[in-house]
Amino acid sequence: MATGYFSHPDCLAHDMGQGHPECPQRLHAIEDQLRASGLDALLTRPDVPLAANADLALAHDLHYVLTLDDFLQQLESTGDTRALDPDTWASPGTRSAAWRAAGAAVAATDAVLDGQLDNAFCAVRPPGHHATHDHTMGFCFFNNVAVAARHALDVRGLQRVAIVDFDVHHGNGTEDIMANDDRVLMVGLFQHPLYPYSGADSKACNMVNVPVPARSSGAVVRDVVESYWLYRLEDFRPEMIFISAGFDGHREDDMGNLGMVEADYVWITEKVLEIARRHAKGRVVSCLEGGYNLSALGRSVVAHVRALIEA
Repeated sequence: MATGYFSHPDCLAHDMGQGHPECPQRLHAIEDQLRASGLDALLTRPDVPLAANADLALAHDLHYVLTLDDFLQQLESTGDTRALDPDTWASPGTRSAAWRAAGAAVAATDAVLDGQLDNAFCAVRPPGHHATHDHTMGFCFFNNVAVAARHALDVRGLQRVAIVDFDVHHGNGTEDIMANDDRVLMVGLFQHPLYPYSGADSKACNMVNVPVPARSSGAVVRDVVESYWLYRLEDFRPEMIFISAGFDGHREDDMGNLGMVEADYVWITEKVLEIARRHAKGRVVSCLEGGYNLSALGRSVVAHVRALIEA
């Protein structure tokens, strides 16, 4: 079998304006590095459908989904660009990109569960892990990983899934959606204090979100994974693992101030894959979140995807 790579040109059409860090060039940088590394030839590229509103409603309030759908269709027809919150802007291409990003996560989940792929990476935008049950936030419209995880549980019948989040920012949206769902274990680490200034005081027993201070090195991050994540994942025995793969903790990325490098992302990915092989038949779906220094993003995704291929 193979590693799937789920992406679509629609994800380039979402444009939040000149100078915005969450830009279409992020996906170009990833593609360039995949070709330069030779990994592009080793990936399977399935079709990426649009998510159905019923898919999105697994993780989001249906009224929110339908209201956002109407709003974004208006922008498609008028050509306008509008702000939904101080960080998140919608353009005429946003609707197709957001529905395609969530659709990629669902399609990847089905392909892995059906045995067509060993694992998958979704190179999509907009990202998702700040999107809450009923609000856009932090560049995010729909929570791609949460939608996919709920699809695995509610549609495909799994009993336990894990979500791993190594973005430099706390995945507050995922926590909002998944807190106290005992079918889900979320493990994460994030710089604190840093946007969205949450996560350090989570009370939900299925959340293992570990704040780390600015300037923490890759060694500190690895210690967090070994000390806080791994035994919880082993005890939970997930039947599938989803990764919110944010690469803005890289030392070259100025959206945060952590000291991670490509080797750290490889190490974390390999640890997650070891858990997946023991308990989840190797089933892992990873979705792009942050990562805004284009060179560091491309190199880090290559390192992450190489680990998936070599699993």
